[in-house]
Amino acid sequence: MLNLESVSTHYGAVQALNGVSMEVKQGEIVTLIGANGAGKTTLMMTICGTPQASAGKVIFQGEDITRLPTDEIVKRGIALVPEGRRIFGRMSVQENLQLGALVADPKYYKEDMERVLTLFPRLKERLQQRGGTLSGGEQQMLAIGRALMSRPKLLLLDEPSLGLAPLVVKHIFATLAAISASDGITIFLVEQNAHIALRFAHRGYVLLNGQVILSGTGSELLANPEIRAAYLEGGVAA
Repeated sequence: MLNLESVSTHYGAVQALNGVSMEVKQGEIVTLIGANGAGKTTLMMTICGTPQASAGKVIFQGEDITRLPTDEIVKRGIALVPEGRRIFGRMSVQENLQLGALVADPKYYKEDMERVLTLFPRLKERLQQRGGTLSGGEQQMLAIGRALMSRPKLLLLDEPSLGLAPLVVKHIFATLAAISASDGITIFLVEQNAHIALRFAHRGYVLLNGQVILSGTGSELLANPEIRAAYLEGGVAA
């Protein structure tokens, strides 16, 4: 579904990604781990076209989307839940969800709204409440729900557990697993909690200084001594 072919990305003279190649297959859950500053968020943003890759190709469902503007990439079925959630705090929960539906066929609006509110009952209780007054966990639910309203084929998530209580994180990941299983949505996520991410994912990649240094199944990476030392046993946080 998604292929990155020797992708490099620069911010001015600074190179953030250096020849990154990876694949996310239809129906998979794939995770990307790495230390702070490794380039994980830049990779997610590059897939979405902001910034655009300075070299290499981003291929989505057989189409080269490397030079497409972000709005065209979204229309093709890629949705991003950004780090820090970035909901519209002054808008209501309902209005935030409506914004997510702007790129989808209007005939699915009612069905999709019901689906999101079934996945996240807390949002149903707070439809008219301003997004900025929600708890951190509720805001993450809203950010995911807003992305789902666009009817994505590929859902990108950047640090979905960041700043959330363990019970909320467990609920978020259980919901994402259910979405993948029931709706067939492909999921690619960056996650600071390497343990839960690798247990959750079919496959994973490790990014260091803008380069992929290791890949494998989630269980293979969990068992890898280097990964355990760096990310799971008090080493550098992912």
